[in-house]
Amino acid sequence: MSASGVTAAAIAARLFAAGLRPRVEEHTQFTTVEAEVPDTLSADSWREVLDTVADADRFGLVATSLNGRTLWAVVRKTVPTTGDVGGPGYQR
Repeated sequence: MSASGVTAAAIAARLFAAGLRPRVEEHTQFTTVEAEVPDTLSADSWREVLDTVADADRFGLVATSLNGRTLWAVVRKTVPTTGDVGGPGYQR
């Protein structure tokens, strides 16, 4: 498992311990963790959840009246630090 996968798995485990049901997905450049957040989540659980996703590179919450609330976190996979990573003419 990649380093991002390990971090994402740790985030997922902590979210599960907080009472959520996280989903982890591996992608080419990052690993994501998503979980539906129930309306009944306590303030203490919210603090734990926010502390947990702070370990990710990015995180957020999508809330809609149709689909409820989905918490998401992204952990980027490491990029090589030496050599011509992007190739000639590559721009970020």
